Amino acid sequence: MNRLVVVTVGKTQSGKTTFARSLEAQLHNSVVIDQDNHAAFINAHYKSLRPKEGPNTLKYAVTQTIVDYAVNQTEFNLILCNSNLARKGRTDVLDYVRGKGFMSILIYFDIPDEVLQARVAESRRSKEIFRSASTFVEVLARQQSAACRSEMAAPKADEADHFFMISRSEDVPAVIGKIIGIAERL
Repeated sequence: MNRLVVVTVGKTQSGKTTFARSLEAQLHNSVVIDQDNHAAFINAHYKSLRPKEGPNTLKYAVTQTIVDYAVNQTEFNLILCNSNLARKGRTDVLDYVRGKGFMSILIYFDIPDEVLQARVAESRRSKEIFRSASTFVEVLARQQSAACRSEMAAPKADEADHFFMISRSEDVPAVIGKIIGIAERL
């Protein structure tokens, strides 16, 4: 069984969720797995279980359970929609799914910071996903700071079977078209 895993990488408000939903609508037999939904679920129902400091290991465990289920119990192509800015996390998920026979596609949203700052300032997105931040401005500032400290690394083409970069919204239709083409050749 040949399936795709599409992993989105980018800072907050870079267009990952919009891209994922658009791809899901066009890629036959696909499902979006969005970690923001898992954070919102935990915050709504299990807030007291969230880690007080450090990584949100509960969110990651929920995501891993859903990914495991989708990999082992369905025939869906997977679209993993979350920031994936830490190289180790990206590598772990890509190694896992490739070991299960998936072809990997990495999409890097390299949107200029000034564009992201404008999007964050105008954002109407729900803040129900937050654990340790209070605004998307704060999330973006943390991501920018972490990138400066090299804690978060931009992906490289050799991390996946296919690599695409989106630098502006106008790039999205062409990248989706290329992914559909790859899926048709499987």
